[in-house]
Amino acid sequence: MQPNKARLAMLAKGRLKRGEMNDTEKGYAEHLTRLQLSGEVLWWRFEGMKFRLCDGAFYTPDFAVMLADGVIEIHETKGNWEGDAKLKIRLAADQFPFRFLAIQTVPKSRGGGWQVIDFSKDDAPLLPGLRDKSVVPPPVKRVKALPAPEATLARRRRRVIPA
Repeated sequence: MQPNKARLAMLAKGRLKRGEMNDTEKGYAEHLTRLQLSGEVLWWRFEGMKFRLCDGAFYTPDFAVMLADGVIEIHETKGNWEGDAKLKIRLAADQFPFRFLAIQTVPKSRGGGWQVIDFSKDDAPLLPGLRDKSVVPPPVKRVKALPAPEATLARRRRRVIPA
């Protein structure tokens, strides 16, 4: 049985070595360099930060970017969302005080450029040259904490059972 050519085109071509950029990341790095030369970005670094989400789970975003006003943003470039990528960026946005943006390429047939999905909670303006997709994913559901076992036992002891 031969695999479908369209399916093969969609499959990932394998992971690159740490610190090595794919084509989308290279294009976005060039965009950030132009913004740095114009003074809108003070600093950026590829895979410059690593976030610990919980025991054994880490998130290394593609770009850490410092804007001209000193604000640090986290930019994740994506062609397609696969695996746990959305979950990790949502968890990081919930836990850390940075603005988390997912950057996607806009096909040349639709005008080219960059499109952004904002995972953060604030309404700060976007970097120039990015289009706001106005898609903010719903917040991660919070599970109600269960009462401590001691509190449950104390409530049970107070009950009066009629004889």
